[in-house]
Order: sequence, then C-alpha cells, then structure tokens
Amino acid sequence: MIRIKINRFLGLTASTALILLITGCGYSFTPTGEHIATRIKTVFIDTFSNRTSEAYVENYLRQAFIDEFIKGRRFKVVGKPEMADAVLKGSVKSLTISHLSYDINNIAMEERVTMTMEIIFEERDTHKIIWSNKDISGMEDYQITDQLTSENSRRNALIKLSNDAAEKVYRLMMSDF
Repeated sequence: MIRIKINRFLGLTASTALILLITGCGYSFTPTGEHIATRIKTVFIDTFSNRTSEAYVENYLRQAFIDEFIKGRRFKVVGKPEMADAVLKGSVKSLTISHLSYDINNIAMEERVTMTMEIIFEERDTHKIIWSNKDISGMEDYQITDQLTSENSRRNALIKLSNDAAEKVYRLMMSDF
C-alpha cells in the first residue's frame, strides 16, 4: 500500500516536472527599458530636422517613431512637449541614392536609398540624455519602372526605411545598447 502511494507520488511529481520543463523552458528577451527611470512615463516625439534635399523624410520618420512608441506601450505619447517627461528628437543627416541594376540600355532599374540619422532621447526638464546615437543608418532597395511608379516606389521605400529605423532604435533604446 505504501509502495503504491510512493510510486503514484513519484509518477505525479515526474509528470509535473516534465510539464513545467516543457512549458517553462525557453529563453526570451523582450527589452522593456528597465534602465530608464520609472518616472519617465510620457514622451513627446519632436519634429525631426532634415539636412537633406529629400522632402517629407522627416515626417515619415516622426510618424514611424510615434507608431513604434505607441506599439511598445512602455510610454504614453503626448502631443505637446510640456506634457512630456522625456523628448525624442533627431535629424536626418544624410540620404543617398545609388543605382543597383541596369537594363540592356544602361538605364537604372533598381535603386538603393541609404539614410543616416542622429537620435537623442532626453529628459525634458533636465535635458539629461537617456539614450543617443549619432550614426544610425539603414537602407532599402526599390524598383524603377517609369517616372510616376519610381516616385511612388521611392516614397514607399523611404516609409519602410523609416519604420525599420524606428523599430531598430526603439529596440536599442529599450535594451540600453
């Protein structure tokens, strides 16, 4: 009788341990900005400066950062700097376009846009820098067919590049890299 209880107990313990091992095992790293003071709850995403001749790229970037901060849910994005605990600001330092491929008539068929920017995330009152990087860069390729399609492709590439950059910067910022 005692032996049956011990076997049942050991079997139940082994089963429970196996279930916990299977369901609880696995490493996940989701940075949540533990290094950022908990008093920082609201963020204003400032207008980006644009040191390039490419129109609207600063708007694409700002919107991408707003979307990323909202998606991250660590901070509440506010519409005015005086309502914020911290401010994210940045500038587009350079934007270059290079040809990647050509057709048989030596006309460009594909281009790559490369953007370099500077990002600063600081406390609003003290201007203490929480995180910064002076050389964040990214690139995106797009097809060229005709003038109208090429402009749309370029705009879409800039929007995608902005979204990718915002995601990358947000992850780096939350990870303290």
